[in-house]
Amino acid sequence: MTGSTPDHPHHTQRPHHPPRDLDQPHDLVGIGIGPFNLSLAALAHGVPGGLDTAFYEQNPAFHWHPGLLIDGATLQVPFLADLVTLADPASPWSFLNYLRGRDRLFPFYFAEKFHIQRAEYDAYCRWVSDQLPGLHFGHQVDSVRWNPERALFEVDFTQLDADGEAEALGRAYTRNVALGVGTEPYVPEPLRPLADAPHVPVIHSADYLHHRAQLITADHVTVIGSGQSGAEIFLDLLRARPAGAEKIHWLTRTEAFAPMEYSKLGLEHFTPDYTRYFHALPEQARNELLPRQWQLHKGIDTDTITAIHDELYRRTLHGGWPDAVLTPGVRVRTAGRVATTKIELHLEHIQQSTRTRLTTDAVVLATGYRERPVDRMLAGLDPYLRHDSAGRARIDDTYRLVLDASVTGSVYVQNAEKHTHGVGAPDLGLAAWRSATILNTLTGKDPYPLPHRTAFTSFGLEQRETPRIPAQTQHLTPLTQN
Repeated sequence: MTGSTPDHPHHTQRPHHPPRDLDQPHDLVGIGIGPFNLSLAALAHGVPGGLDTAFYEQNPAFHWHPGLLIDGATLQVPFLADLVTLADPASPWSFLNYLRGRDRLFPFYFAEKFHIQRAEYDAYCRWVSDQLPGLHFGHQVDSVRWNPERALFEVDFTQLDADGEAEALGRAYTRNVALGVGTEPYVPEPLRPLADAPHVPVIHSADYLHHRAQLITADHVTVIGSGQSGAEIFLDLLRARPAGAEKIHWLTRTEAFAPMEYSKLGLEHFTPDYTRYFHALPEQARNELLPRQWQLHKGIDTDTITAIHDELYRRTLHGGWPDAVLTPGVRVRTAGRVATTKIELHLEHIQQSTRTRLTTDAVVLATGYRERPVDRMLAGLDPYLRHDSAGRARIDDTYRLVLDASVTGSVYVQNAEKHTHGVGAPDLGLAAWRSATILNTLTGKDPYPLPHRTAFTSFGLEQRETPRIPAQTQHLTPLTQN
């Protein structure tokens, strides 16, 4: 690679590459450049012998949840859950190498921070995306088809200009495809008309920072949703509003503002061992299990819960209570506008079966995300796709869509397989392992040897043999002789 390298990160100009034959097929085309496909691209760059890859993203540059990079907010996974380390600790695209290139390795060492800030993770990923070859931003993929005559996938895309308008059309041929289009904000049905209406302050948490100044000055704000994002937004608004005049409601459907499961053995649900166990379960068992595991990934980390309580308590030190209402077990039945500038929420308490109305000036929806639909993009593959009893795509244990046997190429998926692989699908801690699994399968050469065992928990009753490390203490040779 010419130009800037991971050891010289201050130069962000992309390397120059000679023109290629446009009909020459790639080994892999990635659709979408979020953290997961960026991880795949980084590890593919290190495959011995090289892979011909191209990754396409419709946005003009890499940005990871820019509306939620709240000052001080941290990742919920350790920094080792970067793009590559858990598959290849020696990769030049690691977070530690990013710090070294920024002359920040010693400050990070002394900071003793195992969980880095979200803004720092975003900057690290952008550092990788600015230098890694084969990434094409401003390219919107329109369709994917299988060409049986050439035994290749055809990927049609539109190149966009700086304003996001169509500039040119193109087509790439590839032996394999990796879908990493990510998720999109979910807005509950009762609130969609207001969220879609212009100039109505009903926003999804994904856009929080873009509207923060307006929300801080609003007379009354309601936050809906009790996951990590809802908690962080409530805390940020609470800290920014005057004591005694906070005027914030925090509502959620869940039965409590519950902590996320973060015990050491609980975290083993985010290991490859558990992923393999979950994938091997019958479909019905997987369907029944997933909703019961919400606290593994939808709760609030204990540090944030503590900070919220500390801030509320601080506001009672001189008497009185803060004007903040926190109510779990509540759902929004309907919503509408009142007097042109206010919003009325019709609420129902699930356990009490009681109803009330809440008038507010702004609503923040911390209501999570859903898989981004790809039906139109993959319409050309419909005849080849295989589905489960619920109509969802079948995905094998190596993250490939199950296709008709006549299709000799593979379509891999990233963060679209929770129904087959479990709660770890969107977890950053499994990104490098999943990318390595995909590349090992694609090449058939295991360029990234992966561990046979990753958890102390045996999730099923099947017997497994774990390689034992031979005892070394029985045959010690002195380093020096007396």
